[in-house]
Amino acid sequence: MRAVFLLPIAMTLALTACMSNGGGTASDYDTGAPRATAIRVSTSNEPAKALFGPVATASAQAPESFGSYAKGCVAGAVQLPETGPTWQAMRLSRNRNWGHPALIDFVRRVSARAAQQPGWSGLYIGDMSQPRGGPMSSGHASHQIGLDVDIWMLPPNRLDLSAAERESLSSISMQRANGAYVNSDWTRQHMEVIRAAASDPAVARIFVFAGAKVQMCKDATGDRSWLRKVRPWWGHHYHFHVRLACPAGDNTCVDQAPPPPGDGCDEAQGWVDRILNPPPPDPNATPSQPSRPLVLADMPAQCVSVLRSQ
Repeated sequence: MRAVFLLPIAMTLALTACMSNGGGTASDYDTGAPRATAIRVSTSNEPAKALFGPVATASAQAPESFGSYAKGCVAGAVQLPETGPTWQAMRLSRNRNWGHPALIDFVRRVSARAAQQPGWSGLYIGDMSQPRGGPMSSGHASHQIGLDVDIWMLPPNRLDLSAAERESLSSISMQRANGAYVNSDWTRQHMEVIRAAASDPAVARIFVFAGAKVQMCKDATGDRSWLRKVRPWWGHHYHFHVRLACPAGDNTCVDQAPPPPGDGCDEAQGWVDRILNPPPPDPNATPSQPSRPLVLADMPAQCVSVLRSQ
């Protein structure tokens, strides 16, 4: 039998984050305003993205990430302010500028570091997570537990964009030859911004196109340990994707396995070699089947309470 639970409908109030210059706990970002909204929780086989996507506000719970980056949710998420001293959140209509408080703190830190680079006023911040995490209707398989953020490659020269400009402005691609090399828009400052992000102890991985990793391997001097966290992945030439490790105390959050030892430069060169000289198709390969959309039953049990919470 299909079971559907309807919570009372209340006025939807957006969480306005008011943050000090330093880091802080979740209470530093909480206005105390109610965050109730109309939420539908289904135990049927309805795709979970249909349940999480429409929810406009965070749950009234202590901050915690549940599950893995591609199968989970986040309680007590915090909304990144639309504009800060060294950042602007982009594509506000998507309502994906939410995350665990640890992610909000990271954006503040890394954008301040970026603003020290010549020609950079800070960072343009792309998708983070939905107010309660979970799968999205489009664009990402991960970004589900409030610990992922996409950072645009476009160096901001102003931080007073209007809401309309944030919808229409596009980032710029850094790749040429299908990602085997960086193009002429790539600068030393791009590497320094990525280095700053990778050097942050909260960061587990950074995903960027293979040609950028190879270029950074050529140009990096001194301590190269940060390169280990920078991993090649398809796409990721309009933005780079930062993934934080599970915060201490979030016991049901599932970390990704650590990157292999070393700086990963040989692996990245292997990606480039395959881009330039693709192997022939395997005639015996079995065509991949489309994966079934996640349903609530696939996700950590705590995600039901995250959805039900007002």
